[in-house]
Amino acid sequence: MNRLTRRIGDASARRPWVTIGAWVAALALVLPLAGLVGGSFVDDLVAPGSQSEKAMELLEDRFPEASGGSAVAVFAVPEGERIDRHRPAVEAAVDRIADVEHVATVTDPFTGGTVSPDGRIGYVQVTFDVPPMKVHPRQIDALSDAIEPVRGDGVVAELGGDAVFINAETPTSGAEAAGLLSALVILVVAFGTIVAALVPIALALVAVAAGLGSIVLLAHATDVSTAAPTIGAMIGLGVGIDYALFIVARCRENRSAGQDNSTALSNAMSASGAAVLFAGGTVVVAMSALALTGLGFLTSIGLSTSLVVLFAVATALTLLPALLSLLGDRIHKARRHRWLRMRRAKKSENPVNPESPEQTAWWRFAHRVSGRPWPYLLAGSAVLLALAIPALRMETGFPDAGNDATSTTHRRAYDLLAEGFGPGFNAPLLMVADLRGPGVDAAGIPELARRVADDPGIASVGEPRFSTAGDTVVLPVLPTTAPADAATSDTLERILGVVPDNVAVSGLTAMTDDLTRQLTDTLPVFIAAILVVSFLLLMLVFRSVAVPLKAAVMNLLSIGGAYGVVVAVFQWGWLGGLFNLHETMLIASPLPTIFFAVLFGLSMDYEVFLLSRVREEYDATGDPTESVARGMAVTGRVITSAALIMTVVFLSFVANPSPLVKMMGLGLATAIVLDATIVRMVLVPASMALLGRAAWWLPRPLDRRLPRIAVETVESVDAVESDESDDLPSPPEPTPAPTARIS
Repeated sequence: MNRLTRRIGDASARRPWVTIGAWVAALALVLPLAGLVGGSFVDDLVAPGSQSEKAMELLEDRFPEASGGSAVAVFAVPEGERIDRHRPAVEAAVDRIADVEHVATVTDPFTGGTVSPDGRIGYVQVTFDVPPMKVHPRQIDALSDAIEPVRGDGVVAELGGDAVFINAETPTSGAEAAGLLSALVILVVAFGTIVAALVPIALALVAVAAGLGSIVLLAHATDVSTAAPTIGAMIGLGVGIDYALFIVARCRENRSAGQDNSTALSNAMSASGAAVLFAGGTVVVAMSALALTGLGFLTSIGLSTSLVVLFAVATALTLLPALLSLLGDRIHKARRHRWLRMRRAKKSENPVNPESPEQTAWWRFAHRVSGRPWPYLLAGSAVLLALAIPALRMETGFPDAGNDATSTTHRRAYDLLAEGFGPGFNAPLLMVADLRGPGVDAAGIPELARRVADDPGIASVGEPRFSTAGDTVVLPVLPTTAPADAATSDTLERILGVVPDNVAVSGLTAMTDDLTRQLTDTLPVFIAAILVVSFLLLMLVFRSVAVPLKAAVMNLLSIGGAYGVVVAVFQWGWLGGLFNLHETMLIASPLPTIFFAVLFGLSMDYEVFLLSRVREEYDATGDPTESVARGMAVTGRVITSAALIMTVVFLSFVANPSPLVKMMGLGLATAIVLDATIVRMVLVPASMALLGRAAWWLPRPLDRRLPRIAVETVESVDAVESDESDDLPSPPEPTPAPTARIS
């Protein structure tokens, strides 16, 4: 693998303008093509094999006019007024709505009885001739244009309903730019030069642009979740910056050891480039594992994120060496203030090299932890377990429109409908009876409606609608509670318990409950699959049994701690005001699955970069304790900078109005902080000290049979003094800086 990344890097560095031109051409092709033929995003919320899917398929096959998506145009006037004073304007809006493409039926609030008892709020029921997941955003935009003139008449007009909520595009907050600015500041501090800091930012933006364009093209071929672009951009920015950071840092380290530019770059691509390729591969594997859930929208998120990560790896292996070869010494030389130069001059008079591994805080702290491993191991584990305690009380469900930001029209419509007609109005259910099957027949429908209406959680049961053939009947049902309310799910369970086998229940709440159930059932299989694959990959790379086991346990601890923080903030409301949360909410059902895939892949990045250097030192010295200390010393600043960048990028997404994106941002930021501090600085040196040489043990029969993807060491040239190296860190002593090679 190291030979592959070296050759790719060398080829790109030898022909930098060709490489840059190829990337420009690729962007010039992908982005306009995405604008021309790219598809729209949609959430397929149907769980395969569920009773809600059975109901939807029955409607589409036999009763298509009842299977269409629905929207609601809500009109309201201030307290003390009545909506009928604006009847002409509302009825004109009804006429415009009826002309929108794919609108099958529209109700008039004044003749259809859809005005609230106080006369202040009325709604127009809009039915489409296509399922809710297939309503195009342009139809939603046309509805918005149709009701816009009513607002000029002094009436509040909003759009809601399942079709609007499901197809609403995930908005952005603009805080992502602040995250990038913060990342730039961190890089400037880490490298001391604006040129070296700008390169990782530029590469991340290229990777995200190419990745998002590819996601739009993917949406042309298959259904892609509305959350996929945002999650892809979030992960792409983080890994894109980090992958470039690791290679640039290694290149600068090689230059400080006296290597010329081309040699330093080539060796960096061989070492850190191979680690980037392997780390990116683990993220892709983890995200692709989302397909194991069997859910289309999660599979699309996994594939979309994998595309962005692949572009991040590709830019790091090709575009980065091309840029570094053009920049030359400018990537290494920093403009320092006079007091820094004076401080460096004083250091040069000191016979002890202040920048050798033994003089770093990471080296000293690693030895301190290794000297008393049990107290540090127990204390660090106790902190993570304490943070994970709230996760034991996690309650999952799908956020409804009432959890979205009040800046969205569907949230404002949701609130108006709940105010005028009760919270259950936003959670309509459809009971679908297959009269061809054994169970209830046409004569038994009234009795079935009566039994359902007697349930304390049901507000009303509408009149039955029969298909043209008379073999299918639909009963509209309104519960008394909101869509995401646990009481609504309890009501649904009671209804499913009393209806016969030939009756299924559809509706957004029924579909999301089935999705939650399937996610809960498949999560153990999903986690086990990722753990097994990651264990095998790490065992192949590090030729060890203990190291991958340790990595899996520690990653589970940091993930558990992040789960607990998310539950405490969103479900319990702790520090909710700090994150602009005004109410508690259920944890989004897809979050634990998506979160585990993303975080496990990202945690493996840091594991690979740290343990690659630890293994180098162990091969050179044979001392397990010293190798960990030196590995932490030479990677500490880079990994800390990478973790800070990840944290600020993820925290910038906490300002996103989407509850799922907000939870993802906070959870991932928390997990990265825990991983970079407690896990990497405390648990890793403590556990490695306790394991000793056993950390690198692999049974001989297994060692002979496994393919070789091992970490090797290549000696670098001795450091030399030159004028251009005056602004570069001094080489580590007493051993020359090794170069990782994954073959």
